Amino acid sequence: MLSELIAELPEGVVVTDPDILASYRQDRAADPSAGTPLAVVRPTRTEEVQTVLRWASAHRIAVVPRGAGTGLSGGATALDGGVVLSTEKMRDIVVDPITRTAVVQPGLLNAEVKKAVAAHGLWYPPDPSSYEICSIGGNVATNAGGLCCVKYGVTTDYILGLQVVLADGTAVRLGGPRLKDVAGLSLTKLFVGSEGTLGVVTEATLRLLPPQHPPCTVVATFDSVEAAASAVVKITGTIRPAMLEFMDSVAINAVEDKLRMGLDRTAAAMMVAASDDRGAAGADDAAFMAAVFTEHGATEVFSTADPDEGEAFVAARRFAIPAVEAKGTLLLEDVGVPLPALAALVGGVAEIAAQRRVLISVIAHAGDGNTHPLIVFDPSDADEAQRAQLAFGEIMDLAIGLGGTITGEHGVGRLKRPWLAGQIGPDALALNQRIKQALDPLNILNPGAAI
Repeated sequence: MLSELIAELPEGVVVTDPDILASYRQDRAADPSAGTPLAVVRPTRTEEVQTVLRWASAHRIAVVPRGAGTGLSGGATALDGGVVLSTEKMRDIVVDPITRTAVVQPGLLNAEVKKAVAAHGLWYPPDPSSYEICSIGGNVATNAGGLCCVKYGVTTDYILGLQVVLADGTAVRLGGPRLKDVAGLSLTKLFVGSEGTLGVVTEATLRLLPPQHPPCTVVATFDSVEAAASAVVKITGTIRPAMLEFMDSVAINAVEDKLRMGLDRTAAAMMVAASDDRGAAGADDAAFMAAVFTEHGATEVFSTADPDEGEAFVAARRFAIPAVEAKGTLLLEDVGVPLPALAALVGGVAEIAAQRRVLISVIAHAGDGNTHPLIVFDPSDADEAQRAQLAFGEIMDLAIGLGGTITGEHGVGRLKRPWLAGQIGPDALALNQRIKQALDPLNILNPGAAI
C-alpha cells in the first residue's frame, strides 16, 4: 500500500527512514503512548494532500496532521500503522496591502508571517509565547491565542477564509478576503480549533491590522498571588489593556536563573501589563494599572514608555515555560476560568500542589482568565509521576467546577480528551461526534484526538 502512495507523489515527499520517523512520533507534549508511523508525508501543494487522503481513505489508514510539532496536548501524537502528514514544507505567502489580508500556507511560522506582513506596514496580532517556532497551521488547528489576545483576540478572529482537504480528498474553499460574509453556514469557524480531526488546512486567508502603537508597560510584584489576581479583575472591569500577564514565584525564579534580569526572587507573583493606546491615552491606562496594582498591595511597581525596556519583561514572560522546564519534565495545563474565579483557580492549584507533593508553577494570560499550570516531575520516579498525573486531572476538574475550560488555546489533543465530556456535557459531545462522523465517516483523520 505504501509503495502505491510513493508512486503517486513526487520523489522525497514520502519518508520511511526509521530515524526520521522516530523524530515525528511526538509533539512537544511528549505523549508516552505515541506509536511509530508507517511513513511521514511532507507535501508542498494542496493537490498532494488530496492524494494522501484519497489513498488513506481507500486503505483506511489513519492520518495524523502535524504542523511544527510544538503542540502541548498530544494533538500530533503518531499512531502505529498510520502516517504523519506534516505541512512544514507548505510555505507560500501572498500579502495584499489593499485588502489587508495575507494568503498563507500552513507551514510558515507565526514569526515569519509577522515579518512578511510587517514589510508591508501591517501586523498579524495572534502571538503565542512560542510564536518563533509554532506554525500558522498549528495555530489554526488549536485556535491559538497569546499574550495580546486580551485586547486583540485569538486566531479565529483573524481567519477570513480557509482551503481544507477533507478525509475523502475533496478540497473545499471556505470564506475569503471579505470582512462581512454570511453566505451559508459558518464552516470556516468550524475548522478553526478542530485539531486536524475534520480536515487538513492547506491555506488560510488572514486578516491583518495596522501596526501596534509603541506600548507603555507596567510591571508589578506582589507578596500574594490572590492579590495579583484580584487586581486583574479591577483592571479588566475598567479598561482593555493590550497585555496583562501573570507569573508566580516558581516562574520568576526559573526565569531569573536563566536570564539574570534582577527580578525579585522573593515575590509571590509578578504582573506584566501594557497599553498600546495612542499618546496620552496609553500613558493614562498605564498610570491607572499602576494605581490598581498599588491599591492591591503590590510591593513594587515599575512603569516605562521605552519599548525596549518593556519588551525585556515581555521576553521574560515568554521564556517562563522553557525556564521552568529546565527543572524537570513538564505536564502542561491550559485551563481557563471566568475572571472573577481567577484567584480561586490559582489558590486551588496551590492546594493541589501541596496535597500531591509536586511542584506546580502557574503562569497566565491573566487578562482573559487563561492559565498555564506547569506540573514539574521526574518520570523516573514512578510515585512522583503518578502524583503528577493525579494533579493534572484534579486541576482540570477544578477549572470545570469553577465554570471554566480544560483548554483555552492548546487544544484537547489526546492528553485532555478524558475530561472533555465533563466540561461540555454528553449532548454537546454527541453533537461534536456527529459532525466528525459526517465529515470523516471512516475516522481516519487524527483518530483519538480532540473529540
